[in-house]
Amino acid sequence: MLQTLKNAWRTKDIRSKLLFTLLILLLYRIGTVIPVPFVDAHDFAGSFSGTILDYLNLLSGGSLGQATLFALGVSPYINSSIIIQLLAVVFPKLGELSKTDKKKMGFITRITTVVLAVITAVGYYFLLADSALAPAATKGQGSAFWFYGIVIVVCYVAGASLVMWLADRINEHGIGNGVSMILFANIVTSLPQQCIAMYDLVRGTFAYEKPVGYVILAIFFVLLLLATILAMTVFVIFITGSERRIPVQYAKRVVGRKMYGGQSSNLPIKLNMTGVMPVIFASSIVSLVPTILMLCGVTGEGEDFWNWLARFLGSDGIVYPIVFFILIIGFAYFYTQITFDPVEVANNLKKQGGAIPGIRQGRPTSDYIKKILNKITLAGALFLSIVAVLPVIAGPHIVQHIVEWILSGNTYYSAETVATAAKSYSSVFTFGGTSLIIVVGVALETFRELEAQLTMRNYKGFL
Repeated sequence: MLQTLKNAWRTKDIRSKLLFTLLILLLYRIGTVIPVPFVDAHDFAGSFSGTILDYLNLLSGGSLGQATLFALGVSPYINSSIIIQLLAVVFPKLGELSKTDKKKMGFITRITTVVLAVITAVGYYFLLADSALAPAATKGQGSAFWFYGIVIVVCYVAGASLVMWLADRINEHGIGNGVSMILFANIVTSLPQQCIAMYDLVRGTFAYEKPVGYVILAIFFVLLLLATILAMTVFVIFITGSERRIPVQYAKRVVGRKMYGGQSSNLPIKLNMTGVMPVIFASSIVSLVPTILMLCGVTGEGEDFWNWLARFLGSDGIVYPIVFFILIIGFAYFYTQITFDPVEVANNLKKQGGAIPGIRQGRPTSDYIKKILNKITLAGALFLSIVAVLPVIAGPHIVQHIVEWILSGNTYYSAETVATAAKSYSSVFTFGGTSLIIVVGVALETFRELEAQLTMRNYKGFL
């Protein structure tokens, strides 16, 4: 991996793309700390603890909790892409347009992104206005309130549009997928802040005058977290590099006085062909309704229907992981159908004189590839679902019970303090699997793209 980076840096074209990508990510990170007029929400992230907004804050690099210019992040762009791709499958005319006119489809996606950004920005503004940590300017009444609201909403929409433009620039002139690279940068840059938050959590929950429980819990939690991250990283890398190789035999053919073909090869199909996109899409969809409820001021603490719905669909409920699991599998199949066409692969093999042993060329070959592809996609989707959903289940249940068991029967802390600490610690695991898949997946995809570009630029000559 290090050798790949070294070789890529020595190649002028690839080095220019790497520097351009880093420049775009730097500009994005600058935007995450630019304040919005009339907003003072430096402690606003504290109200996100244990909610779906805590996860969205992580994906936005902390800008959502600080209510800065890029608070909406890439969420409107991701949701817009999902909506347009789904509509392209439902409506044949839009599907034909997606194949013939990519430029117009991109324009439709951008317009949809702006519309979604307006809706999200309005909801976020009212969340700020209703919160105790609301910006000071929203305390005004009448026309002043609406003037402040329009300015803040316009700033958030402009920020979301600028993020979309930055992602497109990476797609055109940089390395990797723009949305994935921005999410990768957000999660990585949030790691130090997450570590500090965990340290403050331990120190704040257990006072120093009672150090025994503090030391035991701190050591246990750090070791458990490191072991979980290491095991999941190794598992993700192993599965991502796995593939199913279909044997292919090429027939001999004579061209002029030379004979070509006759050799055996294989058609590799990746176990995780879709990468991290199903996880990104599924996390955006599954968090949509809870986010809307949060933006509407529904906290889940009341007894009415909307608060019950917020608790029912919350990340600590049973519905969230089930829907998340199903959506990941569904988007894995959906994304595979978009990116891999068995009919086209079968036709290319036929044109090149290749055939799968025991399978006739043409339709039988495409059916055989499709059958294997469905099995491989299911295995890859189950892998993504387990890694992403397991921490969501383990957080509010397994980890919480372990922490309570360690501190049970102690003479230092009350039962209420132990329960609070267990719930706080378990929330750290809730979204760890999704973030880990995104970080590891984007890193592996980027290095594969670098290796592919190096292969194209370094080939043997005629002599």
